[in-house]
Amino acid sequence: MSHSPPPGAPRARIPGPQQPPPTYPRIRPGLWKRSLWGGLALWTLTALVTYATRNTTLLPTLILLGSFLVPVTFVLWAYERHGRDLGVSVILGCFLTGGTLGVLGASVMEYYLLHPSLWMFVGVGLIEEAVKAGALMLVLRRQPRLRGIRAGLVLGATVGFGFAALESAGYAFNAAVSTEGIDLRALIETEILRGVLAPFGHGLWTAIVGAALLSYRRPDGRFRFTGPVVRTFAGVALLHALWDSTHGIAIWLVARLTATGLDRALFAQGYIATPTDQQEHLFTLFSVGGLVLVSLLGVAWVRSLARRDPSWRNTP
Repeated sequence: MSHSPPPGAPRARIPGPQQPPPTYPRIRPGLWKRSLWGGLALWTLTALVTYATRNTTLLPTLILLGSFLVPVTFVLWAYERHGRDLGVSVILGCFLTGGTLGVLGASVMEYYLLHPSLWMFVGVGLIEEAVKAGALMLVLRRQPRLRGIRAGLVLGATVGFGFAALESAGYAFNAAVSTEGIDLRALIETEILRGVLAPFGHGLWTAIVGAALLSYRRPDGRFRFTGPVVRTFAGVALLHALWDSTHGIAIWLVARLTATGLDRALFAQGYIATPTDQQEHLFTLFSVGGLVLVSLLGVAWVRSLARRDPSWRNTP
């Protein structure tokens, strides 16, 4: 038996259809731009205050801001444009956990396996790309839904940028510490240089490896090391080795073009003693040109992978 409400009583509101919760958080477009310019302003202010006051307690702030600014900006761009459906927790896990495991693994393996030789940078490329790929697989081991080229590009780049941020912080710290005390100028120069080069290094290389790994991943989440995956890994390791070798290759080219006799000690020292103006100009041309060439190869490779995946153009 139903009871009608008395006259004048407020009627109970019947809830309308419930909207399903979004699968990814809504963010305002342009977050990466605001992060870039805001972070750059904070880093500049920190550098000025540190230089003016000589307060060494600000060094960690300066190093962390400078080292993480560009990597975090690119991860935010990738998340906003192409990875919002992947999940914030996965992005954070790849950046922090994947990047940290990559740095630790590379440090241990390079310490025990590598020794100064002509092929040392090939070993560096193989080791660092292997540990970053392993870190990516470890983070995604319980996420079988994450497959395909787009997911691999975004999450691989995220692991690579996490690796790059932590590595840059280490290089900046080493540049700051000298026998004469704190070298603030060297720290700032190192952070600017590595910040400019960051988009064309670890993030780019691991994005390519990630795309190969996740495009051949099984629906049950198992990773397959097929021929294309192995070839992709070898190609990326070679790009990495060429990037690290540009300094030595530039010295060799300068010596071949300008010196009558090649001294092996020259390459052991890693520089040309008392170089002429011509040699200095040639070295700058070859070293910078080598980095540009390797960067263009990496960018072209990523673009070719992105064009293969229709979802890259249809991301939310």
